[in-house]
Amino acid sequence: MSGGPSRIVITGIGVLSPNGVGRESYFAAVAAGRSGIRTITQFDASSLPCRIAGEVDFDPLQWVDPKNIRHVSRVVPMAIAATEEALRDAKLDPSRLDLETRRNIGVMLGSGGGAVEFSERMYELWFNDATKQASIYSIPSGTIGTISSEISMAYDFHGFSHLISTGCTSSTDAIGYAYRNLKLGVADYIICGGADATITAAVMTGFCVMRIVSNTRNHDPASASRPFSRDRDGFVLSEGSWMFVMEREETARARGARIYGEVAGYGSTCDAYHRVRLDESGEEPARAMSLAMKDARVSPSEVGYLNYHGTSTDLNDRVETRAVKLAFGKKANALAGSATKSMIGHPQGAC
Repeated sequence: MSGGPSRIVITGIGVLSPNGVGRESYFAAVAAGRSGIRTITQFDASSLPCRIAGEVDFDPLQWVDPKNIRHVSRVVPMAIAATEEALRDAKLDPSRLDLETRRNIGVMLGSGGGAVEFSERMYELWFNDATKQASIYSIPSGTIGTISSEISMAYDFHGFSHLISTGCTSSTDAIGYAYRNLKLGVADYIICGGADATITAAVMTGFCVMRIVSNTRNHDPASASRPFSRDRDGFVLSEGSWMFVMEREETARARGARIYGEVAGYGSTCDAYHRVRLDESGEEPARAMSLAMKDARVSPSEVGYLNYHGTSTDLNDRVETRAVKLAFGKKANALAGSATKSMIGHPQGAC
């Protein structure tokens, strides 16, 4: 492997989303504007102000051996399922790859909550005098880094296996880190993406206490997540997983892979302002966009579309609008854009 000015491309996509399992189902749902927000079924939320979420309809036992299902969080089979689809889409069969190739496949994931669902489940057993039912892997399987490790073990990948947890930007940062590592020649292929499954009683209660989740549309879940609308009243918690296979363009073309698109630039900054509140100036998000454009060697006038974070909270949507205007100037009003969370809710670091 060698570094250089290679273009970094996406050759495989895998998706598990509240409004579609599998990339084709997901793409069709997004194109149709179909929401995946429903009344919560994973626990009894009847006493909470918010009783809706974006749950993924899938069977974890299809992706994890029944003997091991009690030892892993729900997020693990979700991540493995998306990885499997992405690998198949990229025409990469791990069982046919030699050891040297598998040593040059890295895993770079983003997750906000990691295995919090698993830890909550273990605590419930411990505090209900059911310790014998708890997993002997309660500690390692409850860490946030367990997700990338489980993927590496599932496919016998021996390259780096990292997880980035930077809140809502976790999986975006994972793309950026994968992009840079491929540019540097650290790996030949990187499984890159995000996974989160935090629809639990404790997490939802915490968000209700913070008063940042929607609580006025329990009767109409599909309309609750409404980024940038005047009557928005908070985000809708969801879960999901998506994965890319990323590689250098010359590698992809040499093996005849289909190329979906290019990751051309990356920028990241920090408000360094508050635990949860955004700095209302919008300066640092604007600078992150400017850094990404500089890295990609494109000007604001060349950008035609933005996919907004669009959480549906009063503060985020206001600050994000301000940041876009700072980064793009007069061009901002002419930009096309959309907010996917209007359909899938907020899957934390997997967005």
